[in-house]
Amino acid sequence: MTHPLAHFLKSSYAVCTASLLALWLSACSSPPPAPPQPISPPSAPAKLTQAPVPAKPAEPWVLPANPAKPPLPTSSARTAHEYRVDAAKHLYTLNGARIFKGRLPPMLHAVGVLDVEVDKQGQVTRTHWVRAPSHAPEVMKEIEKTVRQAAPYPVPAHLGKVVYSDVWLWHKSGKFQLDTLTEGQD
Repeated sequence: MTHPLAHFLKSSYAVCTASLLALWLSACSSPPPAPPQPISPPSAPAKLTQAPVPAKPAEPWVLPANPAKPPLPTSSARTAHEYRVDAAKHLYTLNGARIFKGRLPPMLHAVGVLDVEVDKQGQVTRTHWVRAPSHAPEVMKEIEKTVRQAAPYPVPAHLGKVVYSDVWLWHKSGKFQLDTLTEGQD
C-alpha cells in the first residue's frame, strides 16, 4: 500500500507539470506582447495655411506727371520800399537761427548796404554793394551767399522786377539784423 503523502505528492507533481506544460504551449501559440512605446512630446499644432491670393493683373506703367510746384510767395508791394519789408521778412523766415535777438550793441562788427535785384519769378539777378564793409570781406561773402540762397523771393506781382536796398547790421557772433526789421541799437 502506498502512503497517502506519496500519493498526494505524485498528484501535485502531475498538476504542476500539466500547468507548466499549458503555460509553455500558450506562450508558443500567441505572439509576444508588443514592447512599450516611448512617449513622444505632443506635436505642434498644425499650421494654418492661407489659400493663395490670386495675383492682380499688372497695371500699365504710366509716366509720372510733373510734380506740382508749390506756389511762389507773392508780394503785393507797389514800390521798392514796400517790397523791402517783404524781402526782409522772407530772409528772417529762412535764417531764424541767425537773427540777432534783441537790441544790438553800439559797436558792430560790420555794417553794409546792399542793393538786390529780383526778377518777376523771385530770382536774384544782381547784387550791388552801395556801402561795402570792406574791412570784413568774409562778412560781404556771407551776406551775398545768404541773399542768393534765399531765392526765390516773394514775386513782385505789381512791379515786374524790383531793386531794393537794405542795411545789414552784422554782430561779431555772425548773427545779424536788417535795418528794415531791426530791434534797435543800444
